[in-house]
Amino acid sequence: QEQLAESGGGLTQPGGSLRLSCVASGFNLDYFLIQWFRQAPGKERERVSCFSSSDGRTDYADSVKGRFTISRDNARNTVYLEMNSLKPEDTAVYYCAAVTQLAWIRCGKEYQYDYWGQGTQVTVSS
Repeated sequence: QEQLAESGGGLTQPGGSLRLSCVASGFNLDYFLIQWFRQAPGKERERVSCFSSSDGRTDYADSVKGRFTISRDNARNTVYLEMNSLKPEDTAVYYCAAVTQLAWIRCGKEYQYDYWGQGTQVTVSS
């Protein structure tokens, strides 16, 4: 079965860290662009970070630059989102999504994603 599955969310204090994982099953992430999104209650979905498998480029929302790092482990077919210096405003459900990386597919835009994970809750609170 082809699917994405996130894990690693939880509760942490301001200034804390979490590492989210997005594991692909049934397909190879080598051929996909992977996007992390988040959505807080009452707010629109926000693009957080992107990994372009075709060229290794990454992209971050201004709100997380310098604090979050996206990376990929080819052997584990997994994309990670390392989140440091977390703030209460980072509280949201985090989702990963993957789109087949055709020639025009690049980080910085949204697409019709082929796969979505179920989401993992991140709560930053003292």
